[in-house]
Amino acid sequence: MTRASLDKQPHEVASMFDGVAKRYDLTNDVLSLGQARLWRKEVAKAVDARPGQKVLDLAAGTATSSQPFAEAGAYVVPCDFSLGMLRVGKERHPWMPFTAGDATRLPFGDDTFDAVTISFGLRNVQDTETALAEMYRVTKPGGRVVISEFSRPVWAPFRTVYMEYLMKALPPVARAVSSNPDAYVYLAESIQEWPDQPSLAALLGKAGWSEVAWRNLTGGIVALHRGFKRV
Repeated sequence: MTRASLDKQPHEVASMFDGVAKRYDLTNDVLSLGQARLWRKEVAKAVDARPGQKVLDLAAGTATSSQPFAEAGAYVVPCDFSLGMLRVGKERHPWMPFTAGDATRLPFGDDTFDAVTISFGLRNVQDTETALAEMYRVTKPGGRVVISEFSRPVWAPFRTVYMEYLMKALPPVARAVSSNPDAYVYLAESIQEWPDQPSLAALLGKAGWSEVAWRNLTGGIVALHRGFKRV
């Protein structure tokens, strides 16, 4: 088992997620106090997948996040660079076209997808700006990107309590339910290092995305960012 460092070397991050793959979804539900399911529903609404559309779900892990798009009739490609996650996902959903790929070097052609989405994975990519540019490249003109990521609670007292939970309460809970609790210490640290809502919006704009906007969930613990590729 390993934990990644905050310089986010790809092999370290992939190995860390390989080690938590089998219990990852359960652990997320416990650590988020059940909020993870609500967040997935909001992502599905924001992506608004339609029958016949192509959706790329990055950092898809075991494809729990991909299911709503498939159920909406879209052709969804779950993509992840953790082979352990992909193996577990393929066991659960053998009909899905799981694809190994690095968000900074996507194995897809230009203008391929109607929508690209990534939930709680952009934070673990080594080069955020390159990843956002790659997402732009593989999206069709007029298509959209939806990013769900941990962010900054907007109410200062709540933000203080939340940060205390991340660093003090999360590790012992992770030890009880995860196969690699050190991985969740990394995840807590990476949340603290991550840009706030306006900063991520600025990075999206720099990568070429237009009409960039965000919406806070659970008081800003999570933010949904969306942008469009110009026609």
